[in-house]
Amino acid sequence: MGTVYRLGKLRIVIYAGDHAPPHFHIQGPGFALAVAIESMEIIAGSPHARGYDEVMRWAVENRAAIRTAWDRLNGELR
Repeated sequence: MGTVYRLGKLRIVIYAGDHAPPHFHIQGPGFALAVAIESMEIIAGSPHARGYDEVMRWAVENRAAIRTAWDRLNGELR
């Protein structure tokens, strides 16, 4: 597991050996969701955590870094 970004108790995580489509997880206390890297659409979970908007803003601005981390941990799945 690779934490890519942390904001308070929320963090963006990419798991090694994860399934397609390329995505990342936003996790926090009692909170988890998955977001597709290319579209930035939520593919699992619900955005109800405090700080979610700020974490997503960072993710959009740093999509290339997130994709690089995905490729490093999972290969270049499309």
